[in-house]
Amino acid sequence: MNRAGVDIGGTFTDVIVFDEESGEIEVAKTPSTPENPAEGVINGLEKSETPIEALDFFSHGSTVGTNALIERELPRIGLITTEGFRDVHEIRDATKEDIWDAYEDVADPYVQRRDRLGVPERIDYDGNVVEPLDEERAREIVRTFKKRGIDTIAISLINAYVNGVHERRLEEIVQEEHPDAFVCTSHEILPEMFEHERTSTTVINAALVPVVREYLTDLSSQLSEREYHGDVLAMHSGGGVMTTEAIAYYAARIANSGPTAGAIASQHIADQCGFENAIGFDMGGTSADVSLTHEGDIEMTDEWAVEYGYPIMFPSTDIETIGAGGGSIAWIDDGGSLRVGPKSQGADPGPACYLRGGDKPTTTDANVVLGWVDPDKFLGGDMDATAKPARNVIERDIADPLGLDLTEAASAIERIAVANMCNAVRLVSTSKGYDPRDFPLVAFGGAGPLHAAHVAREMNIPKVIVPPYPGINSALGCLLVDVEHDLSQTFIADATDDVVDDIEADFAEMEEEIHERLSEEGVEDEQIRMEYEIKMRYAGQWRSLDVVCSRPIRSMDEIRAKFHRQHEQNYAYSDEEQPVEIYGLRVTGRGLVEKPSFPEVEPADAADARRETREAYFDDAGEYVETDVYDRERLGAGATFEGPAIVEQMDSTVVVPPAATAEVDETGNIIITV
Repeated sequence: MNRAGVDIGGTFTDVIVFDEESGEIEVAKTPSTPENPAEGVINGLEKSETPIEALDFFSHGSTVGTNALIERELPRIGLITTEGFRDVHEIRDATKEDIWDAYEDVADPYVQRRDRLGVPERIDYDGNVVEPLDEERAREIVRTFKKRGIDTIAISLINAYVNGVHERRLEEIVQEEHPDAFVCTSHEILPEMFEHERTSTTVINAALVPVVREYLTDLSSQLSEREYHGDVLAMHSGGGVMTTEAIAYYAARIANSGPTAGAIASQHIADQCGFENAIGFDMGGTSADVSLTHEGDIEMTDEWAVEYGYPIMFPSTDIETIGAGGGSIAWIDDGGSLRVGPKSQGADPGPACYLRGGDKPTTTDANVVLGWVDPDKFLGGDMDATAKPARNVIERDIADPLGLDLTEAASAIERIAVANMCNAVRLVSTSKGYDPRDFPLVAFGGAGPLHAAHVAREMNIPKVIVPPYPGINSALGCLLVDVEHDLSQTFIADATDDVVDDIEADFAEMEEEIHERLSEEGVEDEQIRMEYEIKMRYAGQWRSLDVVCSRPIRSMDEIRAKFHRQHEQNYAYSDEEQPVEIYGLRVTGRGLVEKPSFPEVEPADAADARRETREAYFDDAGEYVETDVYDRERLGAGATFEGPAIVEQMDSTVVVPPAATAEVDETGNIIITV
């Protein structure tokens, strides 16, 4: 069986093809095509030696949804709310990302006020109809949207999470009056309380459906034309994959899919190396994504956002993303301080050394000046690049204005980039009660292995793991996931044995619906696994924790005890005397997909892989030093070497700083002890 995993990144589209019978792995990397993401995928697949018609499995992660939200390249959306509540979407929760900045405004709402219209109706907190739906007014609203050319409509009514009867009727009216419109209802998307969060998730999901559907339709069509007959699967933010049919309605699920695939791959690699804990460090061309695995489980979150103030309440890997990639621009602020990022040159035009018109200094340009990266070997030599433009832009924009020489300027850019990355590592570790010294750093992405050892030293992380194909690690993650669906609902009650039967009944109902979805996608019963979570909190508190449980539930005592332990871990506080209440329930169903098993690498000595030396600058030495350069493809199991050293391969470069040591394990991972 030939399996293909693809990651559509902001700068490159990465491809891995694995032949299970022969154990051979092919990797390919091509520039992303933001205007037509499917084109970059096809280019990458055709660059590999395995023809598309020979593929049996295709799964991919994508930044298409995320980029559409960031750039606001979205269709015009209409929002129908309960009369008097049209501004919930804009008022939000009235907070700001930086409470001390009086001048920074929160991002504009995704729906303009004139396109948010209210309909008379009311359902109370208990699901009772207090005021019937005004169907004539509803028809007027839909006709108004139709006249305005609005084909994407979100519906979010007060208390619809407990009774969706009015939303269902509104959906029917839309279909009668405007049959070409796509409709998204909040009681189906997120049947949970809190109006802003439910409305925000519904609006974002509705906005992304046309965007995602367009590129998925194009991708499916192009693959079909090339005789691929399997499912086109897409990674979603919760760590599983969904079919194109499911994504056509739950588009917001794949908005964080690329980074999630990387987190899954880092978990797999750490497990290969015998570590239950790991920090995933994915640095690409545009951003750096940091995730955390603790005791074999990836940390998850129920709330995340692309833009502050507009949450997406679907489960997602808990990933911190910062604007620190190879293409991040170095610049001098109004106070004369050097900054790096968050703006990026991206794939087009890219860093100055790419010779594609980039005229601003970037992190990659600094790496070239420091001697860490040889531009002649970008993409295995397939990409035209040279060092001269990198030197010119750093000298012009950074060195001369700050009175530094070229090397000092390039080194300063790299140090600031590393400081930014360390902040992201702190956000997933120390800020949540984890000691980074207990975690290896799994470094991947095109630029991650360049900087990982320096980040590890700053954070006192003892080891860095660099997988065999770091530049396509997120694509690898797409081969390691299962088909997955999850459902959640609000359930408010004291965490006592009195509610066990009610919880069991609700779990059974959600499990049945997930089972139906997976069956419709061709998953056999014996491949289905269910997981259950109860959202719990101390009575009167705001934040809740997801507590994993098993069925059947016989008593709440053990579940409460587990909640207390998790609360102590997250907040350094717990009180077993305090009453605990339940806030919600979630069921996750997985359709298990057979995972690839990768071959071991042959033993080889490091001396056989050493091909040259070149001068590279390291702060530890304070000067350019003669550095051994190794060929990654010739580094076999058992090879050991000392820093300073540089390991080159087609899709990435590994930097081992002075005084660090490195060894290659039996599966080809480079383990650096810093």
